[in-house]
Amino acid sequence: MKVLFEELSMQVSKAVTRKYSTSFSIGIMALAPAIRPAIYAIYGYVRLADEIVDSFHDYDKKRLLERLTEQTWQALDEGISLNPILQSFQEAVNRYAIRRELIERFLESMRMDLAPLEYDDEKYREYILGSAEVVGLMCLQVFVEGNAAAYESLKPYAMKLGAAFQKVNFLRDLKDDYRTLGRTYFPGGTWGCLTTRPN
Repeated sequence: MKVLFEELSMQVSKAVTRKYSTSFSIGIMALAPAIRPAIYAIYGYVRLADEIVDSFHDYDKKRLLERLTEQTWQALDEGISLNPILQSFQEAVNRYAIRRELIERFLESMRMDLAPLEYDDEKYREYILGSAEVVGLMCLQVFVEGNAAAYESLKPYAMKLGAAFQKVNFLRDLKDDYRTLGRTYFPGGTWGCLTTRPN
């Protein structure tokens, strides 16, 4: 029965969330049980994309991200995916009418991570919009359960909260981002004290 696959897919996204973020998993427990699966699904999806650009160094990360992008749109159009993470994500997106432009903006920020990039103020804001603020808006769409007025009212706060979380992550990962991935997100920073930037 398809319901078994749907349950399995949600459990996979939940397991991904718990594996990668203890704090986020604890935070989800404060939400109403009915909306938790959708939040797990969103986290599982963004974590999958993030892993491609951050961890799969021995593979063609650009092609893997392109494949994920193609499979994302296919899953959303067809209402099903054989990838459990994409399956749970498409269910959440279609159920809560999460706008596709939010997903595309997120994927665009992931593309920015494929190669070292010097961030000025404009690129910094662009990256945070896609990597964090739109994720906050995806979650907000779940929280308000279709209430358009509530969404518009809370939108700026969801974006600011997402941006704040991302900036904390930048600070937490500053050394690894610079040494391992060759990334410097903060505009105008001088990070020679961390180590020599990789070639």
